[in-house]
Amino acid sequence: MVYDILRKYGIRGGYHDQHFLIDERILDRIVDAADIKPNETILEIGAGIGNLTERLMAKAGHVVAIERDPELVEVLIDRFGDTDKLTLIQGDVLKVDFPPFDKVVSNLPYSISSEITFKLFRYKFELGILMYQYEFAQRLVAHANSKDYSRLSVNAHYFADTSLIMKIPRGAFSPPPEVLSAVVEIRPRPADFEVLDEKYFLDLVTAAFGQRRKKVRNSLIRNKQLLGIDDMKEFINELPQDMLDKRPENLEPEQLAQLANMLIRHRDK
Repeated sequence: MVYDILRKYGIRGGYHDQHFLIDERILDRIVDAADIKPNETILEIGAGIGNLTERLMAKAGHVVAIERDPELVEVLIDRFGDTDKLTLIQGDVLKVDFPPFDKVVSNLPYSISSEITFKLFRYKFELGILMYQYEFAQRLVAHANSKDYSRLSVNAHYFADTSLIMKIPRGAFSPPPEVLSAVVEIRPRPADFEVLDEKYFLDLVTAAFGQRRKKVRNSLIRNKQLLGIDDMKEFINELPQDMLDKRPENLEPEQLAQLANMLIRHRDK
């Protein structure tokens, strides 16, 4: 069926992150993973030709679909017409405001996956079922002391619980991308550790992972201006030395938050 849609509208893809998911079993598994209820509003980012949109509309009370490409918007209008079950927004996902939604289910544009994910975290929602490039997905769900643990991992853990729920082969798309893909489940929740200043915590994570092969001590000294601590070389001796002597990938998110809180208390004296 998906092949028929591509042929009907003369859609080829392969540019602007346009790799259309054509494996209908995987499309069904993605929708099943979202456990959609009839009263829920679902946000879809990058609706494409509507192969996922159609399945979401069959389950949800309402679907909000965002698509940037005018050609694909015309396809969506032609396919679904004027229906109360679908709100179609044409625009750049990073620039438009999202209306209220309960869940987000999307095959995200890989080139801006990080920006979209952290924009989503500014909204209140119950569940995300999101497809990413496989390597990005591995970093998103990674834990401390693993090779994929990164700034992305820490930032994501601050906002939500994440888990990789399925790996998607290249052949599931038309045209096939050069990379493997994966679907991640995201469940937003309040942070499970204390953060005095969210922006400052995220800045410290950026500073710490800016030189991930260096010890945290060296990264903090090097980034004293970003962190607003002019006397970092003197004050650093008052911080927990066991943390400073580790590399950032060896610190749990709550340990990085502890360092951030100590630094901000010192800065604000």
